[in-house]
Order: sequence, then C-alpha cells, then structure tokens
Amino acid sequence: MPLNLTKIAFGAQSYGDIENWYAARRSPNLTTRYRPTKWEECIGGSLYWIHQHSIVARSEILGFSETSDGRWSIDLKPELVRVHPRPKRAHQGWRYLKGEPPRDLAPGEDIGDALPGKLAGKLERLGLI
Repeated sequence: MPLNLTKIAFGAQSYGDIENWYAARRSPNLTTRYRPTKWEECIGGSLYWIHQHSIVARSEILGFSETSDGRWSIDLKPELVRVHPRPKRAHQGWRYLKGEPPRDLAPGEDIGDALPGKLAGKLERLGLI
C-alpha cells in the first residue's frame, strides 16, 4: 500500500482557490526543499490538501524530480478529488499521513454541513465525535 502525504494549502482563501491552482496548470507539482525518505513508497499514493484545519482534497502522486536549484518537485496528477473532511492540525511543509486516509466523495455527493476543522478537532479530542 503506497504512503500518502499531507500539505497545507497555504494562501488558499477557499476550496475554489485550490481548484483554480489545478485548472491553471497542465501538470501540477509542488516544490519542496527535501524529498521524502520513503519517496518510492509515496508514488501511487496521494497528496492530501489541508484547508482551514481539515483535509479537503487529494491528488495522486506521480513521481519526484529534482529541480535545477536542487529542490524537489512532487509531480501530481492534474485531477483534484474531494474527500470527506477530516480534522487535521496545521504543520509546515509536508508530512506523512498516518492512519486510514479519508474516503473520496462519490460523484454528486455533498459534504453537507461539515463542522469547521478547529471545532471538529476539539470535539474529537474531548471524545464527543
């Protein structure tokens, strides 16, 4: 089973901003200073996007390539897939996703009245959800 990564959608004011990032690029990628040590296991996995303290979407990881300035590019499939929101704390850079990944939303399925990430996280820590 491939490994998955998480990344903050830094600068995104809404989910629509993340969608626009994908629409504006033919082959989306993410530049990072360090390549994951388990990078080979990440190929075929997904990069999960965190927005407003919740995992909201994913994109399949196609591979890793070194850039001309010595950084690393995480090459992503040009398809953004919405997932059931799951609370996730903010972090810098990318991280390995621990545990079972959130499931994809089915075509036509709506997330409804999902709790904001911060509130859902607090309620989960208290054992209320």
